[in-house]
Amino acid sequence: MIEFGTGGWRAKIGEEFTKTNVQLLAQALADLIFEQEVEAKGFVVGYDRRFLSDKAAKWMAEVLTANGITVYFIEKISPTPLIMHAVKEYDAFYGAAITASHNPAEYNGVKLFTKGGRDATEEVTDEIEKKISKLNLVEVKFMDFEEAKNNNLIEIIDPFNDYIDTIISMIDTQSIKNSNMKILLDPMFGVSKTSLQTILITARCEVETINDRHDTLFGGRLPSPNTHTLNRLKNMVVEGNYDLGIGTDGDADRLGIIDEKGNFIHPNDVLALLYYYLLEYKGWSGGVVRNVATTHLLDQIAKNYGEKCYEVPVGFKHISSTMEAKDALIGGESSGGLTIRGHIRGKDGIFAASILIEMLSVTNKKLSELIAEINQKFGYYAAAESDISFTAKEKAALIQKLFVDKKLPDFKYELKDVSYQDGAKVYFENDGWIIVRFSGTEPLLRIFAEMETRDKAVELINKMKEFLDLESYKSVI
Repeated sequence: MIEFGTGGWRAKIGEEFTKTNVQLLAQALADLIFEQEVEAKGFVVGYDRRFLSDKAAKWMAEVLTANGITVYFIEKISPTPLIMHAVKEYDAFYGAAITASHNPAEYNGVKLFTKGGRDATEEVTDEIEKKISKLNLVEVKFMDFEEAKNNNLIEIIDPFNDYIDTIISMIDTQSIKNSNMKILLDPMFGVSKTSLQTILITARCEVETINDRHDTLFGGRLPSPNTHTLNRLKNMVVEGNYDLGIGTDGDADRLGIIDEKGNFIHPNDVLALLYYYLLEYKGWSGGVVRNVATTHLLDQIAKNYGEKCYEVPVGFKHISSTMEAKDALIGGESSGGLTIRGHIRGKDGIFAASILIEMLSVTNKKLSELIAEINQKFGYYAAAESDISFTAKEKAALIQKLFVDKKLPDFKYELKDVSYQDGAKVYFENDGWIIVRFSGTEPLLRIFAEMETRDKAVELINKMKEFLDLESYKSVI
């Protein structure tokens, strides 16, 4: 069974992520491409450092080329945003990255992109799922990778320089050069080092890295840059007197930030900082797009500058499509992914980190000072979250209770509204909120809350867990 979630198709290696399933997916893609009569546009394929990523990229290419589709193959390990950029630059109608992003090491998967370098829509992935369900393995065409190269159906490409030059052209490198910044980078055994280091060294930053070797087990950690996984980075930033610590997830489309004091800066605050910087210091204009689980601080900033904040379901495809429709300036999510108008229509941790360093250089302020500036102007918004595992039986009961019967706890705050756009989100009159939803990338129930204090946000989450009878499950807030 191949099912796409909010971040592509992800599955455990050896269970659902197998050569057979990758080939079935590739054949369904080929059938769709011919049905849409865009086979002449070719297909971009790239991969990250995960186990089997390089081989799976070749499995996909071998099926596509056997169907007569030219494959632009990136032979070096690559960040997902670089692959998305290549889809845009090569004017391909489709492309794919073999990655499971921030999932545990036993997972791999496929992120699918469409024209312009954006995440595939649900309409596209739903159609692929339908085609896969009707496919037989004997219908899958195959051509050996070397044979396809010899027949000029595979073109080896290296879009690294174009991607790097694009980012450099979009940032104020002179201001960064003048700031003499000292940066510590943690790629989390992923693929961001070469790209981000090249950009920052070009801008004359002093850059050092940790956890940059090839380790398909990601050092035994989840390759997701959060307050729990970046402890070593926190300590080393303070000990080494760095201006900033940057962590990126496995495929470098998301980032985690450590300030000069060793504090983890929540992605909500990073997104708010960058939006504020672009409006206040660069004088740009435009709205902001966030998903249902991302801070309402963005709403307040947008309102202050006469702009609008748009709320969409989780999944960056919803953010990018709304950004385009509304000509929004920036879009992002609480998990650490964001992009800015004029760049690729997908999240890019490398680009986001570059803009963040520009912000520190242009303002000549520490990260902690800028966060204090935002809190003083727009108020304090505190977030808390909890991830909870469940069984198939428990999931059915949760769906019945939350989304069929639409039952909710008796919160002590006055309710403003309840939305079932994506999960169940409760809005309070005091501008606080709580949402409970199933993850689209992992077998988890996720609860997010935001209030004026963290204690109140945690209280909301505990209330929801008690109501759902989940208080005994292992979780982290």
